[in-house]
Amino acid sequence: MIQAAIDRFKRMRTERFLCQTYQYQYAFVGMGQHSLTNLYPVLHYLGVPLKYICVTSERKAQLIERKFVGVKATTSLDEILKDETIKGVFVSASPSAHFSIASKVLQSGKSLFIEKPPCQSLEELDRLIALQQQCGSPVAMVGLQKRHAPAIQLLKKRLQKEHLINYDLHYLTGAYPEGNALLDLYIHPLDLVCYLFGKPEILCCRQIANGSYILMLQHPHIAGTLELSTAYKWMSAEETLKVCTHSGVYNLSQMESLSYTSNPSTILGIPTEKLHAKNSTVESLYQRNNFTPILANNQIYSQGYYSEIEAFVSQVEKGKSEVISGLKSVRDTYELLQSLS
Repeated sequence: MIQAAIDRFKRMRTERFLCQTYQYQYAFVGMGQHSLTNLYPVLHYLGVPLKYICVTSERKAQLIERKFVGVKATTSLDEILKDETIKGVFVSASPSAHFSIASKVLQSGKSLFIEKPPCQSLEELDRLIALQQQCGSPVAMVGLQKRHAPAIQLLKKRLQKEHLINYDLHYLTGAYPEGNALLDLYIHPLDLVCYLFGKPEILCCRQIANGSYILMLQHPHIAGTLELSTAYKWMSAEETLKVCTHSGVYNLSQMESLSYTSNPSTILGIPTEKLHAKNSTVESLYQRNNFTPILANNQIYSQGYYSEIEAFVSQVEKGKSEVISGLKSVRDTYELLQSLS
């Protein structure tokens, strides 16, 4: 009987996945390492009908059609935008080209998934927002995947019930000579604190060597410090966030683990831990399991790539998923980036 129940559960789980199909067709602009590693695998897993892949090189287009069976490779964005069967376009090209491509996609009336950074300035972002409204408000999502990470969604939900005090964030990588660290790298932690805590005001900013920043920000209900640096090592890159609340402390590490440690009680303002030493209890709220190779334990899932693409396609298909990283929602992030430029 137990085995029969287990078999039935597995069958239902498989059938539920197989029933998740899509009626529209999509296109992808770009074929870089990020796309190949993090985005294309999700599209393949979900079974998103990809009709076109657009690249700038004829040579690459020929290789794509050999590699991706059933997909048409093209060097013409206009060919994609004129095709009425295409309802959504994924864009992950050179950051400097994103604004131009995004503008054309929105003007065509098709829904847009645009990798970060969607544009190079606040002025360009405002133009994209206005264009989205003018063109009938198609779906437009920015690929800031950390907003969609399971640990972040859980942390945000928990923090809404807390009395916030302060936070401390460290985003430490190695050298980044190939691009703009502020727009390409630091946009992630800056957007994360805007998403979690609301519109920020810069209380203190010091730019130091190697394009690094030490910041103190004030949000509506919390203040925090940030260290954003490319002066460390990629092999031991670090992304950590500690949030202190009235009841306890949340610790987030690499989007891989989230824990909570409650504060000790007090008697007449005196911490009881000074009267009677006691070990703190650490509650594990989220932990990626490296042992079992299932979807939920894959880094593509824990980092938020899976959920953001699934949300975008669901919104295009049925209008059922909330767009938590729409163009308007990243305006606070771009105001902050502009202040640091």
